[in-house]
Amino acid sequence: MSTTPRIAISGAGLGGLVCARVLQQHGVPVTVFERESDSHSRSQGGTLDIHEDTGQVALRAAGLFDRFLALSRPESQEWRLYDRHATLIRHDQADEGDLTRPEIDRGQLRTLLLDSLAPGTVRWGHSVEAVTPLPHGTARLHHHNGTAEDFDLVIGADGAWSRVRPALSDAQPCYAGVTMVEAHFDDVDRRHPGIANLVGRGTMSAKAGRRSLVMQRNSNGHVRAYITFRGPLDWHAGLDLADTEAVRARLLTQYQGWHESLLDILRENDGDFINRPMFVLPVPHSWQRVPGITLLGDAAHLMPPAGVGANLALLDGAELARAVIDHPTTDEALHAYESVMLPRAIDNAKTAQQMLTTLMPDTDSDAAAFPDTLWPADSLPDSRPAHTN
Repeated sequence: MSTTPRIAISGAGLGGLVCARVLQQHGVPVTVFERESDSHSRSQGGTLDIHEDTGQVALRAAGLFDRFLALSRPESQEWRLYDRHATLIRHDQADEGDLTRPEIDRGQLRTLLLDSLAPGTVRWGHSVEAVTPLPHGTARLHHHNGTAEDFDLVIGADGAWSRVRPALSDAQPCYAGVTMVEAHFDDVDRRHPGIANLVGRGTMSAKAGRRSLVMQRNSNGHVRAYITFRGPLDWHAGLDLADTEAVRARLLTQYQGWHESLLDILRENDGDFINRPMFVLPVPHSWQRVPGITLLGDAAHLMPPAGVGANLALLDGAELARAVIDHPTTDEALHAYESVMLPRAIDNAKTAQQMLTTLMPDTDSDAAAFPDTLWPADSLPDSRPAHTN
């Protein structure tokens, strides 16, 4: 840039943080506004497989790849597929030294990114209410407390329900017809040996028709399960979601006829169930460029969780930062960034939608459980739906 731009990022998720990190590496100041009160105010979700052609590219650009590798779990690239009778259909394991998609807990990766930033970069407890474009290509960021600040560039990295997106697009997330109900298991190898045996060192999935059960091993003996099914958004009508035993009974009814070892996923979890309906943005989703405002990650391309969302957010963040660094004006930077990001996002969203339709058909027939179109070796790992981006 010919002059140092004033840059704000709304949202301290992975994409926003890697963008801030790359900017700071090159001497560009940036402020990240985050509605959470601090970095420990809520759980950050499960484990992520960081792909060598997307997420790892971003972490290399941020100068954090070696630190990421030290925290990652390459052995967790293991993946098991079962039918509803608990018959093992497929078992993939990474070769020794394979770093194609090592796993890392989302919280660990976020902490790594936060710790890499200059002190004070993130302003905690500052939610963004809206952004409006101003003359001369700048933008006004409106805070939740009624104050406002002007910036040369405002980046919406604030997820599915972005407050920045309306400045660019009228699109709203809609229910995808599929719900995940999250469950947790602690100290799994000692307290839940049957669960540990099913999940192995990485991820397992058991499916039949419009229902599946997915589990992922996280660090420190923790396992997250995702009870996933096609159905109405109000599948829990008449049910108190805080009533764990009532939710358990409802879910067990849905999975009648499944093997007892798989039903233990519904019976033995520690703590409450968490309802996570799946929302997506329309496909394709794009916008006419607005000077001084752009989006990355789920704010730009919320799609079914087919294992690419977090990776695309990381790549978006690194590429946007690089565009700002490499171009003399923010408008040229946004043109360079959006002309690459938007087509890539549309392609990935189309693939994710097709995968969701195929893997979660609107039928309970076992004949629909394992579609032949998804059997190539390079497609099944991408179908893991439990990354909850």
